[in-house]
Amino acid sequence: MPETQEPLPPEFAAALAAVRRAQSRVELVVNEIAAPGNLAPHAVALSADITPSRHGGNSDFGTGRFILLYDPDEPEAWGGAFRVVCFAQAPLETDIGLDPFLAEVAWAWLVDALDAHGARYTAASGTATKIISSGFGELARQGDGAQIELRASWTPLDHNLTAHVEGWGELLCMLAGLPPTGEGVSMLSTRRTGRG
Repeated sequence: MPETQEPLPPEFAAALAAVRRAQSRVELVVNEIAAPGNLAPHAVALSADITPSRHGGNSDFGTGRFILLYDPDEPEAWGGAFRVVCFAQAPLETDIGLDPFLAEVAWAWLVDALDAHGARYTAASGTATKIISSGFGELARQGDGAQIELRASWTPLDHNLTAHVEGWGELLCMLAGLPPTGEGVSMLSTRRTGRG
């Protein structure tokens, strides 16, 4: 006899529909992926990548993950039944990666992108990591490079999860060097480099 799936809690089903309604920029390809099963009773996950065919032949890549967790028991650390966990990463020119304000700028871009899309949230936390690398041996021809990685989480204050997904997508595009679409969001003048 086939296994029957329990129906989703109505609150999570509504949130899932809102996540799936999110619109992304043409440069960004978003796919639903398997969500981690050990973080909450219910979750949905998205992956996103900047596509060079839409961004131009010399495009650098940006990549990211967005996970919406739902626990009706409202864990104390979350401050609500939902929690968003996201990741965004993009390559940079080495001189931009050395900028002492880069981490603060990346965090500000997240806040600005969420605000520009009308996402309401609380209990935001995260880390911005600058990675500087040098190639040696067979990788010496790649030279030096840099990356920015942003990991963040927050608790949505309402059920407009579409705004949270769209804000995360906007952040990813900005980290990858694309101009912002929302008002009140400013770009750091950056040059990008692709490392094999």
